[in-house]
Amino acid sequence: MFSIKFNLWFLSSILISLLVIIPILTVSVSFFEETSRYFEILKDTFLFDYIFNSLSLLIGVLFLTFVLGVGSAYIVSFFKFPGVNFFKWALILSFAIPPYIYAYSLFAFFDNYGTAFTILKYIFGDGEYNQHIPKFDGMFGLILSISFSLFAYVYILARSSFLYQSQNLIELGKNLGFSKFKSFYSIILPAARPAIVAGLSLVAMETLAEFGAVDFFSVNTLTTGIYNAWITFDDLAFANRISFFLLLFIFILFITENLSRKKAKYHLDSRGGFKQKEKINLSGYQSLFAFLFCFILFFLSFLFPLGQMLYWTIKFPENFFDINVINLLLNTLYLVGLSSLVLIVFALISNYGNRVSKNKTLNFLSTLSISGYAIPGVILAVAFITFIAWFDNTVIKSLGFLSIKKVFIGSILGLVIVYFIRFYSLAFNGIKSGYEKINLSVDESAYLLGYSKRKTFLNIHIPYLRNSLLFVVILISLEIIRELPITLVLRPFNFETFATTAYISASEDMLEAAAVPSLFLILIAAFFITISSKYILKENDE
Repeated sequence: MFSIKFNLWFLSSILISLLVIIPILTVSVSFFEETSRYFEILKDTFLFDYIFNSLSLLIGVLFLTFVLGVGSAYIVSFFKFPGVNFFKWALILSFAIPPYIYAYSLFAFFDNYGTAFTILKYIFGDGEYNQHIPKFDGMFGLILSISFSLFAYVYILARSSFLYQSQNLIELGKNLGFSKFKSFYSIILPAARPAIVAGLSLVAMETLAEFGAVDFFSVNTLTTGIYNAWITFDDLAFANRISFFLLLFIFILFITENLSRKKAKYHLDSRGGFKQKEKINLSGYQSLFAFLFCFILFFLSFLFPLGQMLYWTIKFPENFFDINVINLLLNTLYLVGLSSLVLIVFALISNYGNRVSKNKTLNFLSTLSISGYAIPGVILAVAFITFIAWFDNTVIKSLGFLSIKKVFIGSILGLVIVYFIRFYSLAFNGIKSGYEKINLSVDESAYLLGYSKRKTFLNIHIPYLRNSLLFVVILISLEIIRELPITLVLRPFNFETFATTAYISASEDMLEAAAVPSLFLILIAAFFITISSKYILKENDE
């Protein structure tokens, strides 16, 4: 009986690992396949631009997210000032704003006769304001949109590291006669470097994977190149060849992030004279500066795009009735519920298998299976279509069976499978963190009381994991609600979500119409972030 159960862990882990490996192998093998003449044209014309723009975007976003994320984390972690308890939570609400929605807001606000023009006209009357209003489009607008949307990755991890740095380290800087700035630069920042690098690596992977904002600002990057190769030129080999270059970038970053995470230490053991850091009370202009920095960041990253979408929704109420909000909500919740169920079931099986087997091969397969999160959605979607097309033509049809393309491509099943590959790491790591809190002695005690492994799992583990499971569902829900390229490419015909509806409206230059689905997306995402904030921002403030 045990061997059957034991094989189940291996079978599930192998299956999940294969699902992750397939798109990687597909892209790698397709790189050497013959493609259309368009690739030769691209290689001689725009390929260098794709790579250069991708690197320029990456450098700009990394710099800005570092400044915003580390700066805000330092202020709320080390100082007391009016509103600090609010800002430490409010700053993560930027996660509710996908980069593509921020891009719509930024462009529209500063556009000719846009929201900024309307405000100035209302306050000062008629005038030639457009010539004085700055324009935020192209690469600059893109960097701003992605940075304000993603800086919270750096903020959360940097804050976790800052929060639990020993008071002894802070006092060391004082004893050496260091100024606050020199103490920060020479002592505090180096101690938090692994956490910051891990946060920046996540930002980098998301930046290279971004499609909606990049497409909106018409910046040619590797991501838009992949999408256009498939949609415009109908050439999967062409798309996979471009994907290969992007995949190289991603795996370099993935390895960097993993190495940093292994070195990261967000707290110190209580042994060895650890003293909890004491926050410094700010007053006067210093308190005002800290408040304004956090408030402006909160305003720009969350209130600004939320306000722009709300303004359009109120100004053009007819757009509310032009879309079926209930249908979009049901479609979104359907994807969330189905994907969450599949992800949690497999993540539970794999985690329990790791717990009872202690097998190195199983651990390796589990590590491999979570690497799907590092692969951009547009690559996963194109690679999935490529693999299904190959498998259908070479295996299914050769055996005389009916085509399976319609079963997996343009279907809910295909969509859930690719969601599974992309977001399995969230489910696995979330449940793993919960299992780490359950001492193995609990299992041993249960066995002594006559509990079977099945009964131990159902009656003891599941209740213990309740909070972790809830957190996983929230994270998955947040990601699927925001996800654009996978849903856009693989969704069934006439099946729309808030994200795809907003994108389609914006791509047709109907930004006002994009406001309603964008507003609902923001509000739903903000709701999930709010209820999960106690898990994200665990802190001992006593």
